[in-house]
Amino acid sequence: MNPQQPEPHTQPPRPPDGGDASRAELGLGVPGGWYSRGYLPHLNTPGIVQSVIFRLADSLPVARLAQLEEELSCVAKTDPDRAATERRRRIEVWLDAGMGCRALAHPSVAATVQETMLKWDGDRYRLVAWCVMPNHVHALLEPKVELSRILQSWKSYTGRWAMERNAELGLGVPGKRFWMRETWDRYIRDARHFGSVRSYIERNPVAAGLCSSPEEWPWSSAGHGDAPTVADVEVWVEKFGP
Repeated sequence: MNPQQPEPHTQPPRPPDGGDASRAELGLGVPGGWYSRGYLPHLNTPGIVQSVIFRLADSLPVARLAQLEEELSCVAKTDPDRAATERRRRIEVWLDAGMGCRALAHPSVAATVQETMLKWDGDRYRLVAWCVMPNHVHALLEPKVELSRILQSWKSYTGRWAMERNAELGLGVPGKRFWMRETWDRYIRDARHFGSVRSYIERNPVAAGLCSSPEEWPWSSAGHGDAPTVADVEVWVEKFGP
């Protein structure tokens, strides 16, 4: 994520009241099925294209997040949208700085996450774009079942897989939790938004200085022509390994 790129991920919009039949045919920007676990609202309706980010549990230090909330507290009271935008911008910068253990930079872990996301593509969802970064993951998808079920499946399997190999692979994951519980998601409003988000996701490794072109990054839809599997990730260790 790069603050200079268009910002597809802002504070999720408040649950709207209506919909648009023409957009419904495209699965774009049609509200409904909102839920919350106490912090962010989430749209859980199948058929609506969504952009999601999930991150490692240690990717953002608690102390730094608390400091950010304190700094934004006054702004949030008078202009919550501005505060949400600034919060997102600052967090994106921190994530792209590669904070935390960066367990997803290990080729075996990145390959496992990518394979897991691709496993049910065309069945439970249509996976349009994705990118596995060192400490977070982007996905642009059209769910065919509840989004919460998809994310839980991805995170449950990959988190268990990684934690079982934490010592063996030298991942350095602290504590007992691999993924942060909360996920950021935003429904796609229209075709223009769809295009900007897809480009944003696939260019994230370039923006973070990890490669010179989107196609060079093996753990994304841009480089998926020769996407590696867990069995053949050794060829990427020297160039992309931690």
